[in-house]
Amino acid sequence: MGKKLFVGNLSWDVRDEQLKEVFGEVGTVEEAVVIIDRMKNRSKGFGFVTMSTEEEAQRALEELNGKEIDGRPINVSEAREQSGERRSFQDR
Repeated sequence: MGKKLFVGNLSWDVRDEQLKEVFGEVGTVEEAVVIIDRMKNRSKGFGFVTMSTEEEAQRALEELNGKEIDGRPINVSEAREQSGERRSFQDR
């Protein structure tokens, strides 16, 4: 089973394929997804990459954290599990 990484500080122009290509340089990428804001139809500036092994994920963390993509240094960290609870607008 793969290891999911969070990738932040992405340029709004970065898309899934570019993210997959960059992380593919350090290992096998199972999935690369840039999160899109549906209202603005552009990137939210972050995404997730799933590497095929724990070792490849660790290598990606070490080698790609701070790497410049499309003019911005990216932040790479282990993705945290999403809590099952989402707050609605009424809860705020």
